[in-house]
Amino acid sequence: MVEKHLNSETEQTAHQQKKAFWWLSFVAFFSVMNETVFNVALPDIAKDFGVQPSAASWVNTGFIISFAVGSMVYSRISDMYGLKRPLVIGLFIYGGGSLLGLLAHAFFPAVILARFVQGAGASAVPALIMVMITRHIRPEDRGKAFGIVGSIVAAGEGIGPAIGGMIVHEIHWSFLFLLPMAALLSAPYFSKRLVDETVLIRNIDVFGICLLSFAIVMFALFTTEYHILYMTAGFVAVSGFALHIRRVKHPFIEPSLLRNRKFVIVVLSGCVLLGTVAGFISMVPYMMRTVYHMSAGMIGGGIIFPGTMGVILFGVLSGTLTDRIGNRPVFFLGLSFIAASFLAASKFGDRAPWIMTGLLVFTFCGLSFIKTVISNSTAQCLKQEEAGAGMGILNFACFLSEGIGIAFVGGLLSIRAFDMPFLPAMENPEGAIFSDMLYIFTFLAVAGGLLYVLADRRIKR
Repeated sequence: MVEKHLNSETEQTAHQQKKAFWWLSFVAFFSVMNETVFNVALPDIAKDFGVQPSAASWVNTGFIISFAVGSMVYSRISDMYGLKRPLVIGLFIYGGGSLLGLLAHAFFPAVILARFVQGAGASAVPALIMVMITRHIRPEDRGKAFGIVGSIVAAGEGIGPAIGGMIVHEIHWSFLFLLPMAALLSAPYFSKRLVDETVLIRNIDVFGICLLSFAIVMFALFTTEYHILYMTAGFVAVSGFALHIRRVKHPFIEPSLLRNRKFVIVVLSGCVLLGTVAGFISMVPYMMRTVYHMSAGMIGGGIIFPGTMGVILFGVLSGTLTDRIGNRPVFFLGLSFIAASFLAASKFGDRAPWIMTGLLVFTFCGLSFIKTVISNSTAQCLKQEEAGAGMGILNFACFLSEGIGIAFVGGLLSIRAFDMPFLPAMENPEGAIFSDMLYIFTFLAVAGGLLYVLADRRIKR
């Protein structure tokens, strides 16, 4: 009887975890979609407020920076208070930021502030779903779980520009702030049904969070303004953070994790690749507007959206392949899709719009493969007790790199001297700057691949 009762409790717990996983996936779709939904609106925002692309890019960069820092904070909090309370609080912060943006959309600084607040709330979801998988999914099934999440996340990132383009074209870009409200539908379920586990209680390293956040903002400003003062301030803050985490009892980032070379190299590889792809995707609306004079609706729905169709299939497929044949083959398949797409776009992107549409399909599919492998490889580098902090660092670093990638593109578009082609370029003279950026993206993708090769030698698959 006791054994039967225990089995019943185990089955019930597994059912609750499965249901919570799908609710988290639902919310993750909307939270990550908000990362890219403003992409096609950036040219319109720059025009409405009379600002340079480097300034307009902060509508996305601000969201992603707070999203990155928040993902790390929520992962650390989950080690202290479990999943329930951080998740519900994050959802309401997300809704508050959305309301602020909608009501104050006529004031550019308020729009940037609203995006920072949105990111601080939305980051709870992908951070905690990664922790849930690492803690509660068997190692032999993690690849599939990461694949499902990667598919949902990639679909959210991909469909964001399509929905955003439609809303911008038919209504106004300020109504993009309404979309996140759908995530609040899940709050009652999490509040009532999700079991809140307490792992341990300890203080939060607020000073460390502030130091690292300041450094990130300074580095992001440097990629858009290229002023040495920002770079200097960033290095000072990072140096102070490095000293700080060695002196406090419970630092924001455990120094022991940073001494795990396998873990660090895998995370760096993911940063380079995801940041590069994010920069490429943020470049596409500017390229389509400049070369083809397309509207936001056509860019989002006709150029970017088709790429999301293959993402759902390939995200699940990547998880299955990873479990069966290992990380490395799947990784290089994804890398090949991405690098080949960049090279083809650099030369033929101005021949016809449908060419970019097809290349984006390959890029999004490659992105799904890369995300699954990076998540799975990172989990293999961590001990059970390191899951929350380790997966939090991965989320933090990768989301941060996406923000830096978008800011980098905005900065390059504001440099007039970059208009000259340095290598064989598109036939359309207006496409020269985009050809140059695509060659840089290709180089960065290859560099990310080499980093993974270095890490893969140390990882037991």
